[in-house]
Amino acid sequence: MFEDIYKQLVNEVDKGHQCVTLTYIDLLSTEEGSIIKKVILTKEDIEKKSFPVDDNIYEKICSSLESGKLEMVEIGENKNVLIEPFVPKPRLVVFGGGHIAKPVTEFASRVGFSVTVIDDRPFFANKPRFPEAEKVICESFEKSFDLINLEKSDYIVIVTRGHRYDGVVLRKVLKYDLSYVGMIGSRRRVTAMKKELLEEGFPKEKLELVNAPIGIDINAITPDEIAISIIAQLINFKNKETMSKFGKNFAIPEFDKEVLKNASEKSPKPKACITILSSKGSVPRKAGAKMITYPDGMSIGTIGGGCSESSVLQKAREMMRKTAGERSSFIEHVDMTGDVAESEGMVCGGTMEVLIEVI
Repeated sequence: MFEDIYKQLVNEVDKGHQCVTLTYIDLLSTEEGSIIKKVILTKEDIEKKSFPVDDNIYEKICSSLESGKLEMVEIGENKNVLIEPFVPKPRLVVFGGGHIAKPVTEFASRVGFSVTVIDDRPFFANKPRFPEAEKVICESFEKSFDLINLEKSDYIVIVTRGHRYDGVVLRKVLKYDLSYVGMIGSRRRVTAMKKELLEEGFPKEKLELVNAPIGIDINAITPDEIAISIIAQLINFKNKETMSKFGKNFAIPEFDKEVLKNASEKSPKPKACITILSSKGSVPRKAGAKMITYPDGMSIGTIGGGCSESSVLQKAREMMRKTAGERSSFIEHVDMTGDVAESEGMVCGGTMEVLIEVI
């Protein structure tokens, strides 16, 4: 049942929709508590008030979506609703599948981008070469634009195998309003191309928005160093845009697609979804981070690792053994202060509230 909710959540976020999930929790219906129901609402659902909720909960839903923070609302004796916001990852489209595109894709996926790689050579445009990419498209650069439907929220990196192909892509890209456009090339070549495009009638103000040579200046030499300079520039643009759109206090919600996809898959054996509800102090991961675990010890994702995660996993396995077939829940307090923090190798400790759901 809940697998369908997680599947819908992944689909909505893939479509670029902001949404929230509502998890209704009965804290004392069993020894551990139980999950009464889950609901997913898109931003459009919320604006249209298509799902009936009390005014207090509606305000908290709106607040959660605006702030990016989880909310736990009491709705009755021992009954709460957990509100979790989900925001789509920004999409980065990398034109070119060469030696710079590879580390750019790897690093970009780590810092919160959904990456699409495009190249017209099968040897370079394949999933094994780019395991971190959401999509890898093998098509001519010109025709590929029919397959990607560029949006204003997209980021573009042009690192093709030659100046001519860079020009083909840039001419197409300049027709769109985008969050970021960057193109590799020496200053001499970039200047020559911009002059050529001006003569062709492309607006000067559009050309001035192209970050070329791409990346911040760190005297990069190797492909990895060049990729890091590009990623640093992308992060700067992304975070400025996030603050502009949502405000400087917006907390970008944790979103691990692999964990949610795993939660959406039906399985004959029970599994537990573990979510950090809140955290204080120095902890490895923040509110919203999730992981999935199974009775046999297999796990997907992490809430920080170490002894603290191990104790939560042990509790989750106990719950799965005791409540097979039931949707039980438990809120675990994790203390990483003092001796615990020292054993984890942390400079200072912190605490977390963690929700364990057997689904």
